[in-house]
Amino acid sequence: MSRQRRRRWLLTVLTGAVVVTGGIFAGWHYMQPKLVTYTAENGTEMKFKTDGDRFMEYGPDGTWREMFVKGVNLGATSPGHYPGEFPLTKEDYLRWFQQIEDLGANVIRVYTVHEPIFYSALVEYNRGREQPLYFIQGIWSPEEELIEKQDAYAAHIEQTFKQEIEKAVSAVYGDADIPAKQGESSGKYKTNAGKYLMAWHVGTEWDPAMVDNTNAKHADVPQYKGVHFSASPEASPFENWLAELLDHTAVLEKKYGWEHPMTFTNWVTTDVLDHPGEPLYEEDLVSVDARHIQPEAWDGGYFAAYHVYPYYPDLFHIDKTLQTIKDENGEYNTYKSYLRKLKAEFSDMPVMITEYGVPSSLGISHLGMGGRNQGGHNEVEQGDIDASLTQDIYDEGYSGAIVFMWQDEWFKKTWNTMPLEIPADRRAYWLNVLTNEKMFGLLAMDPGKQEQLTIDGTLDDWDDLKDEEVTIWQGQVDGIQEMKMTHDEAYLYIGLTLDQPFDPDKTVLRIGTDTLAGGSQPDKLLPGRTLSDGLETVITLGQDEESQVEIAKDYDFNQRLYGKEGYDMLPDQQLDSTDPFHPWNLAVSLRMTPPDTRSAHPFMNEKVGTLKRGTTAPGQSDTDSLTAWQYNGNQVEMRIPWMLLGFGDPSSLQAIDYGPLQNGREFSTVAVEGVTLIPWLTDRATKKVSWPGGEQTTLDLKTLPVYSWQPWEQVQYSERLKLSYEKMKKSYEKIPSFQIE
Repeated sequence: MSRQRRRRWLLTVLTGAVVVTGGIFAGWHYMQPKLVTYTAENGTEMKFKTDGDRFMEYGPDGTWREMFVKGVNLGATSPGHYPGEFPLTKEDYLRWFQQIEDLGANVIRVYTVHEPIFYSALVEYNRGREQPLYFIQGIWSPEEELIEKQDAYAAHIEQTFKQEIEKAVSAVYGDADIPAKQGESSGKYKTNAGKYLMAWHVGTEWDPAMVDNTNAKHADVPQYKGVHFSASPEASPFENWLAELLDHTAVLEKKYGWEHPMTFTNWVTTDVLDHPGEPLYEEDLVSVDARHIQPEAWDGGYFAAYHVYPYYPDLFHIDKTLQTIKDENGEYNTYKSYLRKLKAEFSDMPVMITEYGVPSSLGISHLGMGGRNQGGHNEVEQGDIDASLTQDIYDEGYSGAIVFMWQDEWFKKTWNTMPLEIPADRRAYWLNVLTNEKMFGLLAMDPGKQEQLTIDGTLDDWDDLKDEEVTIWQGQVDGIQEMKMTHDEAYLYIGLTLDQPFDPDKTVLRIGTDTLAGGSQPDKLLPGRTLSDGLETVITLGQDEESQVEIAKDYDFNQRLYGKEGYDMLPDQQLDSTDPFHPWNLAVSLRMTPPDTRSAHPFMNEKVGTLKRGTTAPGQSDTDSLTAWQYNGNQVEMRIPWMLLGFGDPSSLQAIDYGPLQNGREFSTVAVEGVTLIPWLTDRATKKVSWPGGEQTTLDLKTLPVYSWQPWEQVQYSERLKLSYEKMKKSYEKIPSFQIE
């Protein structure tokens, strides 16, 4: 065969191979499930709509079917970052999408425009799936400016909001090139994700004083009549403002040939109900009523959306008008009662609960009926409560339940630990387990050592740590062979090896901590002995009811902030305590007194220094995510949250100091070298004490080593599906996504 004929033959073979391969690919692509959408006579596409009080999806059989939306709220951060930094990668999103789908969710809600990678990753993930994972696009309002100016019609606010709407619509439809700006998403949005959009969710929770002031200041605003959304004659000035923004969103979307259901964010504070038992005026000051906005020639429809948690506002555990329905334990289910009353107001309109849930945190900040508190739950309890709330939402006829939240968020803050997290701009660099807002996720963002160290009372896994990560102290304490120390972004870890097996019925183990000059002498806890300096805290491990961290009287943050030198709210019996060490408490409700409030309500605080004994090992009878310590034979292992030891920011070794509160309310911190640990054993029967001072009655703390560490700017963390994930998975599996008529 000549060279020319051979070349022709090879070209023919290659061409044939390309044609065959292309045909196979085309056939495979043709056989892939195709997203079925409804096309109106004017060419507009729809996948979702509302019909009366029902939320509808256009099914693969070409008919509309009623849908119950089951979803998760998804944040835009990971530990060590703040929301405006957008650190998430394509791999993060794809991994999470699969886990979220496995949960049984059918939608993800995002609060704001994510980076382009979110939309392209979602489209890639959904490609070829018969039942895609959808998303609800939130549009962030100029929240800080609204609160600052207390007027929705103030200059530039509406313009800023409309620009954010324009950004969101163009980003979703892959038609945006957004220049970089500090704290905001940006980039080239080239992927059209519109067919996987479920709805638009405009705005954030509305400050009631701002709404009330807007209504008063602009009482003569004309009724808004738009292209697709208009205000009703009963609409308030603020509701007219919202109607215009919804209309702006619809007009922009229509240009891309789609219509999706619309809603705006609302919450209990600005709901349409009256709450006579709510003690705070501002929590029942004004209503924002979705019924006062009407769709006009918008077949995609419109629904109401509420954030409803079972502990906030206080009406959930105070308002007796909600104490009408009892659960199987005979306790009032005020959450279900509230849902029933709210849904009754919207008989012709779908309502979704687009935020609800409880956190799996040690810290607690609000009380709810039936133990549905904001915090103080382990992961099993979190899952049980989230599942029960989901069932309540479904049973009361709502169109959807979107749990808060998918992942833990280290940057978050809450009112009763905010004064103690100093500097505030370093919150994202450590995990304060006393701040419940950080731990709402079904996906744990565990601190660096959690994968390596299991709290089970054995120290074998400590051997796998690098030598430089562990400090070993072998001081002369009768009964204690050695003490090991290490740390991560959430805890100080301590492991002790004793001479004899530990028996909490016979022996009490205590460890005093010294970080600053000052503190209290542990008189009753260490009788007949004196330290060269006082202690800030004392860790007690013994019988379960006595195991705790106590804080020095003069150092007690709760007493300093809410006692005489602060807000002057603490009950006298707490102020009059003569004990040198106090229980570690957090406020959960401030004192309320007329005429500043509708009714009186006492100051309340909860003990959070209790150290729970158990294990963090999975699958054991005593597995508990809030486990703080355990013993096994002659070994004792513990992890102590940083804030319980007085740290305002362990990442920069900042401890809260003893100085007077600045401006009457503000703590300050001081950089410290580290923490000195003073262990001692007390025999219950003989009262004999074994301590580092030996036979001496005094001890110079400077003779003991200081456990110190290097400041950190980068965090180590690992992801883990919580036990609450499995609970919610069962809940979502039990609730059908579609109603069969």
